[in-house]
Amino acid sequence: MPAARAINIYRHTFVATCPSDAEQIIYKLEIKTPEMLMVEHIRTATALIKKGYHEAIADELHRRFGGDHRMVATHQGVEVETIRS
Repeated sequence: MPAARAINIYRHTFVATCPSDAEQIIYKLEIKTPEMLMVEHIRTATALIKKGYHEAIADELHRRFGGDHRMVATHQGVEVETIRS
């Protein structure tokens, strides 16, 4: 019988400014990974993101942490969801 696969799920909400219209956007990030991530690293990485487009922010966080990412935010009434794996 194969060993069970362990998955850790990290969820964090943070705010960044849209470079197009200066609106404050609330992002909801979810990271699924078999690795252990330090929550302090997630908080620091997202705190350093002051401004950016949703898709670019998703790419940056995925490069930094790996795993499977889902990030959702609403901008000007449009819900945007990005998935990176």
